[in-house]
Amino acid sequence: MPEISIVVPTFSEAENIAELHARLSAVLGSESWELIFVDDDSPDGTANLARELSNKDQRVRCIQRIGRRGLSTAVVEGALSSSAPYVAVMDADLQHDESILPAMLHELRSRNLDIVVGSRYVAGGGTGNWDESRKTISRIAGRMAKGLVPEDLHDPMSGFFAVRSEALRDAARRLSGYGYKILLDLFVSAGRPLRFAEVPYTFKPRVHGQSKLDSLVAWEYLMLLVDKRIGHIIAPRLLFFLLVGGSGVALHYLTLSTLFLGFHVSFTIAQLAGTVLAMTSNFFLNNLFTYRDQRLRGMRLVRGLLSFYAVCGMGALANIGIAAYAFSANIEWALSAAAGIVVGTLWNYLATARFTWGSRK
Repeated sequence: MPEISIVVPTFSEAENIAELHARLSAVLGSESWELIFVDDDSPDGTANLARELSNKDQRVRCIQRIGRRGLSTAVVEGALSSSAPYVAVMDADLQHDESILPAMLHELRSRNLDIVVGSRYVAGGGTGNWDESRKTISRIAGRMAKGLVPEDLHDPMSGFFAVRSEALRDAARRLSGYGYKILLDLFVSAGRPLRFAEVPYTFKPRVHGQSKLDSLVAWEYLMLLVDKRIGHIIAPRLLFFLLVGGSGVALHYLTLSTLFLGFHVSFTIAQLAGTVLAMTSNFFLNNLFTYRDQRLRGMRLVRGLLSFYAVCGMGALANIGIAAYAFSANIEWALSAAAGIVVGTLWNYLATARFTWGSRK
């Protein structure tokens, strides 16, 4: 059994994995270790290269995931596949300084800690060649996490850490799995204060491949924060589904009023156009944001759109039926309409989650 498993989530990192393996072999020396690549079905053949490495070095394993993506869930899946007492998490892009891994492992063992964080924001650490805009974004993201993580944790945004496997397994069922910030998720979901330390390192520039950071990464971070702050009240997916639905209502009325009042199209035609346009917009926005980690592509996108139309059409019938029944029972019209909206919305959310995006959450 290895003493430590290094879990590396990958997506299109074919140019980096051999170099990462060589670097880890150099710094870990005689340490008992294994390297677990968790690949989200990279189109560049990352998984195949990882398997080729495993044929040469039995310490290398590859988990290839098909039909699902996400750094946090990849980390959890890799970590839970390990029987080692310690797990380290790092990126495949060679920007994390692998040379501090022995020091991180030493801290875990000698001080009986739960987690050791590779930190850019303690003495001796740094962000390397980041420009001012990226530094500002990182500071803002850190401030948004205040109150969720310990005050003396300097780098809650770090993606480079080593953890006692038992601590991660204990928290696994409470983890959100949203986005890229698994460290923050782990601290919040642990169920108890984690004993931790930070080891400084300087963030390195990317050599090969392209950065995965984009505006939607920020959206996933927002989903994580929402889940950890108010997830006990309302599920983040439901909240964002409702927000998208609100934009659909606005688009519906804009289309209806423009066609009916501006172009004198018949009310029925204008209403139908507004309904179809709103449902189409809702589908693509939900696919882009609410279900980013399960988003549909290619023919699955077309089938998903058709199933969304079908489900929301049934939701509209449920809305009308419940509202009409309540109104016939002498319930005030506004309350009757609200009852129909609530039932129709919940049906749309639950049914599209199951039949359109295939989620049971």
